[in-house]
Amino acid sequence: MPKDTNPIAREEAGSPAPVWLDRRTPPHVVTLVLIAGLSALNMNMILPALPELARHFGADYSVAALAVSAYLGLTGLLQLGIGPMSDRFGRRPVLLWTFAIFLVATIGCALAPSMEIFLAFRMAQATVASGIVLSRVIVRDTVPADEAASQIGYVTMGMSLMPMLSPVVGGYLAETLGWASVMLATFAVGVAVFALAWADLGETNLAPSASLVAQIRSYPELLRSRPFWGYALTATLASGAFFAFLGGGPWVATEVLGMSASALGFYFGLIALGYLVGNFLSGRFASRVGLNGMMLMGGVVTTLALVALLGQLALGVADPALFFGTLGFVGVGNGLLLPSANAGIVSAEPRLAGSASGLAGALMIGGGAVLAALAGAMLGPESGAWPLVWLMLICSALGLVTTLWVSGLRVTGWRA
Repeated sequence: MPKDTNPIAREEAGSPAPVWLDRRTPPHVVTLVLIAGLSALNMNMILPALPELARHFGADYSVAALAVSAYLGLTGLLQLGIGPMSDRFGRRPVLLWTFAIFLVATIGCALAPSMEIFLAFRMAQATVASGIVLSRVIVRDTVPADEAASQIGYVTMGMSLMPMLSPVVGGYLAETLGWASVMLATFAVGVAVFALAWADLGETNLAPSASLVAQIRSYPELLRSRPFWGYALTATLASGAFFAFLGGGPWVATEVLGMSASALGFYFGLIALGYLVGNFLSGRFASRVGLNGMMLMGGVVTTLALVALLGQLALGVADPALFFGTLGFVGVGNGLLLPSANAGIVSAEPRLAGSASGLAGALMIGGGAVLAALAGAMLGPESGAWPLVWLMLICSALGLVTTLWVSGLRVTGWRA
């Protein structure tokens, strides 16, 4: 795990070293992992319960699926507001208030008498996205850019466990105790994380903006920042390759590779495992290699893996273990790239770190939703897996282009 004390770095960032459960100091890395992970847990734990949810309320499955698709879209929109609000009012109050809204909404979901009311409370749950936005901003508040990439790598490494474990727990709860138990379990975890944030999360925004109006007026400065766009586009394209797989991968697995749903769930874990490995390597080496070096390595790994997938298709190989094993390296590449890209996003214009994190998060989720829909639309009985792999490869290759572009920018005070 990363060290929690680095006097030189803390002094440069104007922030004291973290002290466990002391809200006068920045939060411990474990706290950051949990506040970011709660959002991932809330997104994924409900997935196995959607069929039962639809049956319980007598609704079509497509309506129940809005608990994922509409939730994801609103998450992207909320990030546009969460970041600027944290730049104005501070990281701690924004996170605690949004988490409090999330807890009330979660109980509302569990007690909802109709699908319409359930979905209304489900949308209110999207406020928990503040955990993802603010965890990386808090890291950048307290350490320099290259060390921030290392810290973010560890945070996302811990957070990546949630998509692996929460659907398993959610499926078991839904099968044994009913869909409402998933929401009650989410509430229990949320209360624990809220209590930890209350006790450990010190304010790290030491220079809040004068007003929200001033914050909005500064947005053009962010939009004119070429480094911000370089890092944001790189992160959007890298995560877009994964979102494209989410949109088309299940169809390829069942229709092309002949896999069962349970087998897909098992092999999908290889991608998450690869992402975990990439995050760990990023945590270990980002401070030494630099942001742009890690991004370049990650982009090359992902691109080569997708080229290898095209080779498998050309040779007519249709082995699930080989297909998903190769995709595991896509996870490794993203794990290497995204922590550094996110550190670059919040470091391009440090005064606007919250706004930058929120805008980039909205770009990643919005772009991912478009690519997921595009991947699904491109696939059909005559297409095979070719359109999906080509779309993922194009995203990865364009991400390499934006990485090289941002690497060529001269940013005063940066070591890239």
